Amino acid sequence: MSPSEIILFGVLALVALVAVSYVVEALRRPPAEPGELAWAPEIPILHTEVDGLSIRYIRAGQGPVLVLLHTLRTQLDIFQKVIPELAKRFTVYALDYPGHGYSDIPKTRYDADFFVKVVERFIDELDLRDATLAGVSIGGSIALLIAARKNPRIVRVLAINPYDYAQGRGLARSSWLGWMVAHTARIPVVGETVMRLRNFMIMKAVFRGGVADPASIPPELLKEMYRVGSRRGHYRAFISLMRSAASWEAATSDYGNIEVPVRLVWGREDWARPAEREHDLKLIPRGETTTIERAGHFLPLDRPEAVISQIQEFHARA
Repeated sequence: MSPSEIILFGVLALVALVAVSYVVEALRRPPAEPGELAWAPEIPILHTEVDGLSIRYIRAGQGPVLVLLHTLRTQLDIFQKVIPELAKRFTVYALDYPGHGYSDIPKTRYDADFFVKVVERFIDELDLRDATLAGVSIGGSIALLIAARKNPRIVRVLAINPYDYAQGRGLARSSWLGWMVAHTARIPVVGETVMRLRNFMIMKAVFRGGVADPASIPPELLKEMYRVGSRRGHYRAFISLMRSAASWEAATSDYGNIEVPVRLVWGREDWARPAEREHDLKLIPRGETTTIERAGHFLPLDRPEAVISQIQEFHARA
């Protein structure tokens, strides 16, 4: 076979794969939004409108306001192990970002600025005051950036494993499949094709690479997050997020503007390296840090009791 024939064969194979990926995506059945939370049916599911977008959220408990911000490619259900206990002392809010869970999926650029603006508008819409923000991964970064903008509604921030390093390629450190997803997502045509061909085993491998103990991920939560990925436009939003991931690291230049108390909480086995963790602490004027043993990136699943303890103790002391 001549070089030109090899090239032609490769092009035809790619075209065929792209076509197959479209068929696979078209055959996926978008899930219906659950009428209740499987892990807490007593907590009502609510919706509000933020800049024309429907945002799913929950509210539970009574007391000081606590807003929980989830990781990339997850949803508010990632906090299912901590919300019932936290609701005994706080009024807990948790939401699905646009392009996540059962919130709307707009066609837009999913960069750091977009998420920060949506969460700030959510807080305004619900008129939340004297709020503590506790976020994981991009949720931690969102919380820090809102504080950096000196939002008067925020009084303290607990950022868990903030995802603001390595040009947004931290996901590549989860597993070899995570590496593949993180890097192919950035390549035009190839990224879309790979995402349309996604399957449960790939997602499971990536999530298992984000915890110290794979058994800490509830099987039903994995299935639910995979089902959510079949919503129309969901994979395109994720690709946009991955292609805009460098914006999270670039935004750390604003951390020096933070004036409220901040605690950085790291899982010992999180994807961030020691120098990357120190980078954040050096930038934040009133920052402090702590490390949780036997814990990875998805800390509310891995060590829920540690997350609860950190939030309660930091709130009481601050």
